[in-house]
Amino acid sequence: MPIVLVRGVGDVGSAVAHRLFGAGFDVVLHDGPHPTTTRRGMALADAVFDGRAALEGVDAVLVNDLAALPGVLALRAAIPVVIAGLEAVLGAVHPDVLVDARMRKRSVPESRRGIASLTIGLGPGFVAGETVDVAVETGWGDDLGRVIQTGPTRPLAGEPRAIAGHARDRYVYAPVAGVFTTGHRIGDAVRAGQAIARAGAEILRAPLDGALRGLTRDGVPVEAGTKVIEVDPRGTNAIVTGIGERPALIAAGVLRVVDQWATAAEEA
Repeated sequence: MPIVLVRGVGDVGSAVAHRLFGAGFDVVLHDGPHPTTTRRGMALADAVFDGRAALEGVDAVLVNDLAALPGVLALRAAIPVVIAGLEAVLGAVHPDVLVDARMRKRSVPESRRGIASLTIGLGPGFVAGETVDVAVETGWGDDLGRVIQTGPTRPLAGEPRAIAGHARDRYVYAPVAGVFTTGHRIGDAVRAGQAIARAGAEILRAPLDGALRGLTRDGVPVEAGTKVIEVDPRGTNAIVTGIGERPALIAAGVLRVVDQWATAAEEA
């Protein structure tokens, strides 16, 4: 079975890993040691901190010893999560497929082609046939999850999709670089103006009433401008756990690409 390396433990990367693992592929999740993921109830990011996490019936386990990866993959009891440097991971895993799901919206992605037999880029900045072999559209709209064989994904544009009339105003971004500290948890009910966390010495407050859908892990270093808090204004109807609609559609697009590639490789 082909090995797929998915970069990024956020909600999109986690949904992709979940879908591919469920389809029978060997999957490894890769990120750095301090991911700033906010939607941790909708992702496998907490495996980096706690050693284990779960998402809709699928477990993920942190693997610090890269030599143990083949054994973890063979067991298929959980998705292994690794935080070693990329070159070391590539040397240990030798992935057939690489999916860049880090969703670095404002940076220009480096070329991924040649790292694996199939490279897939998710989000703005990727160009199918140039920086990756195939790209998948990640922006809201009729083409969300569309597979792009040639050319770029759509550039980053506009406001986030509104929830109960609130778009970007439901987010809080770190005003300064520093260590993010909080005593709150995903799902906590909050009131507008309530102190939720600190970035360095700066107090960060809830922008509106609702429930915490996104909250960067306590103790993680963040850069100025990093998204660290998200409030779902629906309160008791807030969706703070499980795979979201957008990540699910993106993951479905990735699975189509990998399935088609694997079928063609078997027939060749």
